[in-house]
Amino acid sequence: MIRLFIAEDQRMLLGALGSLLDLEADMKVIGQAMNGEEALRSILEQEPEVCLMDIEMPGMNGLEVAEELVRRSAPSKVIILTTFARPGYFERAVKIGVHGYLLKDGEIDELADAIRKVIAGKRVFSPELTFNVIREENPLSAKEQEILRLAALGKTTKEITSELYLSSGTVRNYISEIIHKLNAKNRTEAAGIAKQKGWI
Repeated sequence: MIRLFIAEDQRMLLGALGSLLDLEADMKVIGQAMNGEEALRSILEQEPEVCLMDIEMPGMNGLEVAEELVRRSAPSKVIILTTFARPGYFERAVKIGVHGYLLKDGEIDELADAIRKVIAGKRVFSPELTFNVIREENPLSAKEQEILRLAALGKTTKEITSELYLSSGTVRNYISEIIHKLNAKNRTEAAGIAKQKGWI
């Protein structure tokens, strides 16, 4: 019996997924959560074999939960289920080492089949996502992403310099380069573009 955990912030979808997967003869849903912190706590306690994880949840998002599970060497395999075919999300998920990344608009039979493949040691990714990543790679370096994430939170250049121990000139250079790379007018627009593509 494959023990499943589902983390999804839309109550109706959470209930529907749980009911449909419980109908599979070889699967049992042992837990559910509607936010990232609760999901992480429960997964570490219950150690399901497979976690189905939404990305956009309150508290911690699904990718942050997956990162934390890997960091703590949790035995559970993670399949990301998302509405968003954003290349940045997919890139980050692959770097973290998730076992699957599927769009929510698929059939339940496809999802059940993907779960079985993951249990068998395979990785399962939606073809649309791999195509998008090939087409559009994240142009920002890790440091640029970090600076832009802080700028997106509304931090000033001075606040960013003290948080990252960089000089104000260095931060300004980074921000100028980010704006140029994303073909944006200013840091706010750059942050909007990067968020929309899932790069920060």
